[in-house]
Formats: sequence, structure tokens, C-alpha cells
Amino acid sequence: MSRVPGSESRATRILGIDPGSQRTGVGIIDVDGQGRLSHVFHGALAVAGEATFPLRLKCIFDGLCDIIAAHQPAECAIERVFMARNPDSALKLGQARGAAICAVVSQGIAVHEYAATEVKQSVVGSGRGDKTQVQHMIGILLGLKGPLQADAADALAVAVTHAHTRASLARVGIPRTAWRRGR
Repeated sequence: MSRVPGSESRATRILGIDPGSQRTGVGIIDVDGQGRLSHVFHGALAVAGEATFPLRLKCIFDGLCDIIAAHQPAECAIERVFMARNPDSALKLGQARGAAICAVVSQGIAVHEYAATEVKQSVVGSGRGDKTQVQHMIGILLGLKGPLQADAADALAVAVTHAHTRASLARVGIPRTAWRRGR
């Protein structure tokens, strides 16, 4: 396999999103050609204070568009919706996720989707890891000091998962659509 000279130093900027109807986590990392990860940005779009649910969705859309403009990510990874016990909550989460996806796609960026179990497996080593384990491991992987807000840590974890997955797929030379996991 041949390499392009200098490709090891080129970084790809990845936006990770943990969608939520009250708070949407956002995390941005860079991954270089050697697979080294570096933290760029993280935060949460707190939208629960908006007067109506449609205004929450607009806030998610606008906030993500602003973050994309400021940081110029090349790729995006978002967590898939899981089935919640409350159908109304699941619908709202799906709508928040849709607003986030529309914001990213409107900026010409491809979106890659990951299940929560894939994210936990990638970051913690177990698909059943809990939020505190994810927060802890993201802090270690990205060299962050101090506590991380849960939604921001989850968004960074989604971005890290995408970085790991894209590196694995590049090594084996198959498209992600052909990637199968035992489910």
C-alpha cells in the first residue's frame, strides 16, 4: 500500500453530535493520518428555555450552523435515536436529531450515524458502559483536565468513534455499508 508523502500530518476535523430536545452536545476533534486525536471544541446547546418546541429546533439548527462556520469540520458523526419508554420523548428526540442533521447537511457535510452501544464499545470497551465511564475515557483520550459535561462528553465520544471506525475501514478497504456487527 502506498502513502502520499506528508499525509500523516494532514488532520481531518470531525464534528460529533449528541442530539437532545433540551440540550444537544457538540464536540469537535482533529484526527491526523497516524490516528492521533486532538481536542478542538466542546459544549452543549441548551435549548430548554425556548418558548416553544419549534424554537428549540431552530436554536439547534442555528447553533450548529454557527459552530460549523467557526470550526469548519470536514465530517460529522451523530448518535442514532434509541427507543425511549415515552413515545413523546422519542418523537421530540427524533425531531431534535433531524434539526441537527439538517444543519450539518445544509453546510455540505456528510453525516455518519452510530448507535449508543457502538460509541460505548469504541470509547469504553463495552457497549454497556455508563456516562461516567464515557466522560472519564474521553478526558483521558483527549487529554482534557477537569470534569466534562455529560452531553459534550457524549458528543466527543461520537466523534472519536467515527475517527476509530474510519481508520479501521481504511485499513480493511471496505465501505461502512458493508461493515457488519453481530446484532
